[in-house]
Amino acid sequence: MVKVMVSLPDDLLRAVDIEARRQGTTRSGLLRQLAEETLRRRSIRRAERMAEINDMDGPLVGHGGGVAELVKATRPGH
Repeated sequence: MVKVMVSLPDDLLRAVDIEARRQGTTRSGLLRQLAEETLRRRSIRRAERMAEINDMDGPLVGHGGGVAELVKATRPGH
């Protein structure tokens, strides 16, 4: 396991410490859990969105036919 240094505002660090104590874990354990949950949710949302795009006009085959433009045009937010 690798150690990293992260800078957080004082009030956020206090909130993290309070939540870690509430859950009976460490600061590192809580931050690891939150990162894993966030990345898992993002991966699920991405897969769901890809399925939605795929279902728009039937399955898209290959990399041609304007697939990149369709993804860009239907991308939410970013």
